[in-house]
Amino acid sequence: MAGNKDFQLACPLPPPAGDRIQLAHGGGGRLTRQLIEQIFLPAFSGLELDARHDGAVLPFEGARLAFTTDSFVVDPPVFPGGTIGDLAINGTVNDLAMCGAEPLHLSAAFILEEGFPVDTLRTVAESMRLAATRAGVGIVTGDTKVVDRGKGGGVFISTSGIGVVRTPSAVDPRRVTPGDAVLLSGDIGSHSVAILSVRGGLEFDSPVTSDTVSLWPAVDALIRAGIEIHCLRDATRGGVATALNEIASTAGISITVNESEVPVTEPVRGASEILGLDPLYMANEGRFLAIVPQSDGARALETLRGIGVSSGARMIGRVTEGGRPRVTLRSPIGGMRVLDMLSGEQLPRIC
Repeated sequence: MAGNKDFQLACPLPPPAGDRIQLAHGGGGRLTRQLIEQIFLPAFSGLELDARHDGAVLPFEGARLAFTTDSFVVDPPVFPGGTIGDLAINGTVNDLAMCGAEPLHLSAAFILEEGFPVDTLRTVAESMRLAATRAGVGIVTGDTKVVDRGKGGGVFISTSGIGVVRTPSAVDPRRVTPGDAVLLSGDIGSHSVAILSVRGGLEFDSPVTSDTVSLWPAVDALIRAGIEIHCLRDATRGGVATALNEIASTAGISITVNESEVPVTEPVRGASEILGLDPLYMANEGRFLAIVPQSDGARALETLRGIGVSSGARMIGRVTEGGRPRVTLRSPIGGMRVLDMLSGEQLPRIC
């Protein structure tokens, strides 16, 4: 169970006996991690969940299968560059890819609020078809439920996916070791800004669209190039900073990031400054982190830059030794600050 799933706690854990736990929209931060560690892991704990990965890797008749599930609640359901539908397809495909698995088959379940526009639903379904075709996966089963008006948030989509692991070795945060290179597949923050532009009626000099896309072609290229992949993680809810903190905590290591190497486009940087947001904590739907041995770093970077979805890849930092696990950001002038786990959610219903 990855630490960036869509839950956020609005009161301390554990609650006093008899009290109700209050959950709020959002996720991807410290409160999410507390919820997972203190409620779900004790209830469901097993070897697969203990890996804290984007999906479970399961042995099956001599092969390794990856299995994942996710839910999507983004508001509005249609936004610049995508819809909740292609977000659901790409998000699930990408969770499989982060396990080193080639995505094969998906399920899709819809919770629809009474009165949801049929034309919008048709647009969402068509975007799912196109995204699945581009990703090379089939939507093979599903479910639909309709709830009373005012109780369903328009449309929610839950998807599950299965794929075949193609990496020779496990892709697991616990394989990350000091000296490893940290790569980022491209510029960050555009998905969050695209959602904000619709919600707030904001206009920018240069249009900003969501980066939602399947990441499997980039991962497949790394595998085919013979790169030894220690860890992969898509930077969704909570952004790059939270994903790095999750990896550091699971692996028991520290990571140093060079701020000058983190790519942020000028429109996203400008919007972030106006809105008081940090791009490092903003959600992405088409960006991922790859952690590889230092000896493979340069070749991995060249490989990623040769693939369209990761053509803007950069080497943003290194894994280091230290005391307690933490992520540190080095500024362009050499100053250092700690990048902590996101304590709350900046943007509700962003994914």
